[in-house]
Amino acid sequence: MTEDSYDVTIVGGGPAGMFAAFYCGLHELRAQLIESLPQLGGQVAALYPEKRIWDVAGLPGVTGQELIDHLKDQLAIAPVDQFLGETVDDVVKEADGTFTITSAHRTSRSKAVIIALGNGAFTPRKLALDGADQLEGNRLHYFVGHKDAFTGQRVAVLGGGDSAIDIALMLEPVAKDVYLIHRRNEFRGLEHTVSKLKASPVHLLTPYLPKKLTTAEDAVTIGLKKMRSDDEEQLTVDSIVVNYGFTSNNAALTKWSLNLASERHLLAVDSTMQTSIPGVYAIGDGVTYPGKTALIAAAFGEAPTAVTALAKQLYPKKRLAVHSSSMHIKRK
Repeated sequence: MTEDSYDVTIVGGGPAGMFAAFYCGLHELRAQLIESLPQLGGQVAALYPEKRIWDVAGLPGVTGQELIDHLKDQLAIAPVDQFLGETVDDVVKEADGTFTITSAHRTSRSKAVIIALGNGAFTPRKLALDGADQLEGNRLHYFVGHKDAFTGQRVAVLGGGDSAIDIALMLEPVAKDVYLIHRRNEFRGLEHTVSKLKASPVHLLTPYLPKKLTTAEDAVTIGLKKMRSDDEEQLTVDSIVVNYGFTSNNAALTKWSLNLASERHLLAVDSTMQTSIPGVYAIGDGVTYPGKTALIAAAFGEAPTAVTALAKQLYPKKRLAVHSSSMHIKRK
């Protein structure tokens, strides 16, 4: 096993981790970015490459994959070492205040650590109906990788939050018909998105709850029961997309040799994004502090906050660039 030494180790290669790595490069900190998936982008790239994202400043309606591509281009301007397909097995704080980072492939040392794991491992909330498991990956989906796979189909989207609405609006231009099924009359999405949905050709079936699946060779029929009523409907479609949210956990963190303070399963951080352990910072959806908003946009602000704070701790005499315009970056 090889051993190398870094100023900063960023664990997690989603949008927050990628931007933190870029910011380390801007400040010429020796950094490594470790991601367990074989590619950068985290959940955004793995689950929602064609979903449109509206909360990133200056990039309205950018797709998940476009956002990750932009972040990759940005990271190339001030590159750091990247280790993909590598899971961090343990982080140990040594007596001298540095950290030993261990994976199955190698051991490295780091003066500081930034945890950007989001909510950790994630699994979709499954559709609890007989026969759903047999349809999974064929006519029943929990993720939409490429919308063109649904071209010309009749598609039922189950769910009532922002993601379900986004999926329905994303599929509408390519699908033959899109039906959004929700157990309430009101949707949980942002007002603007809900208004856009109601003005679209998407068929809204509310308040209905799926009760039964009947499969045929080339279609699936969903038995629907109207809430607080005996009324029932039948809807035959080619594909079903279920978006009831995800369950997630950061079980990997509990195996590390760090006793990190947490609140409601989220890492507690201060105003500099430092955790209860000096030298360990955390950013993104997996952290909590007063006023925390779980948005990509918020994580993009947390990354430079953490990097700037740890850089001042590591190199108090080093002059850090205050504004990006003073960093003299040459665009490739």
